[in-house]
Amino acid sequence: MAKKLFIPGPVDVSPDTFEAMSVPMISHRGAEVSKLLEECNAGLNRLMHTNNTVFIFTSSSTGAMEAAVRNCVKDKCLSICNGAFSERWYGIVKENGKEADSLNFEWGEAPDPKRIEEKLSTGEYDALTLVHNETSTGVAAPIQEIARVVRKYDVSLLVDTVSSMGGVKIEVDKLGIDVCLFGVQKCMALPPGLAICSVSERSLEKANTIPGRGHYFDFLAYKKYLDKKQTPTTPAVSIMQGLRYKLNKILNEEGLENRFRRHEGMAEVTRRWAKKNFELLPEEQYSSNTVSCIKNTLNIDCNSLKTKLSERGYVFSTGYGKLVDKTFRIAHMGERTPEELREYLNTIDDILGL
Repeated sequence: MAKKLFIPGPVDVSPDTFEAMSVPMISHRGAEVSKLLEECNAGLNRLMHTNNTVFIFTSSSTGAMEAAVRNCVKDKCLSICNGAFSERWYGIVKENGKEADSLNFEWGEAPDPKRIEEKLSTGEYDALTLVHNETSTGVAAPIQEIARVVRKYDVSLLVDTVSSMGGVKIEVDKLGIDVCLFGVQKCMALPPGLAICSVSERSLEKANTIPGRGHYFDFLAYKKYLDKKQTPTTPAVSIMQGLRYKLNKILNEEGLENRFRRHEGMAEVTRRWAKKNFELLPEEQYSSNTVSCIKNTLNIDCNSLKTKLSERGYVFSTGYGKLVDKTFRIAHMGERTPEELREYLNTIDDILGL
């Protein structure tokens, strides 16, 4: 029996989505794949609230993070670090030979727009990396305020929405995001294998001035092929079939606003439960609507709980990185329903005797 995943990705994939992917293979250079790419891009533009160019990479989101760095960091980058994945992006900047500084916040703390502005006002930076929804801590950064600050300066705004896009409303063009990236295995509820990346026109122009963009993730090469309704290298065609199907379901059946409300409602249920029995790691106003990070104030044995939940058909998520024994996480994203979430929380209560 398949276990229900309450981890922050990969999440459960519905049988109808798998069915949509289980169609005969097509040529990656034929008219059928061009139509598939075109329809996926049209849906992604709507999902992301953008008219920018959208690339579909056959990779994990980490590939798109590296792409943003190689194509859009020219002189020096400021990396906003408040958790494991934002710190990792800073590492990626450095590993790609770019000059960078990190602006550090405590894990569980939201980035402060005032401190960001203090750094940007020095004029040292031409790019900034920001994780919108820090999966390791359950913190949702105040992206509107941060974007407003960044737009005062000639700085490329590079944003990781890996665990929020598709579950939270993120208006890419309104915010002025230059590169917005995410993976399909979280809020989109698809199997891993595709990374999505929207790229502004000024980012494409900037990339043209930056040498050493690499081969696999060169924005200009992708744009050249996209103009022909193709990709530079062989795409993950089957997952793209699933992406087209899922975009249609989200946009034309559930509806974006309904989807956002469902995720918000599940987050509120989880937060109420967490405050009753434990404590939230972030301040509530900065708590994610897709994954909750909860302080282990009762000092429960998370590994034992994981085992007992597995016996009852659930996959449990402990804390991440240096928070592994201090917190645990509950994901409420993708196609998860409020009823399934309540059942899961009740099962935890039963096991722990709460």
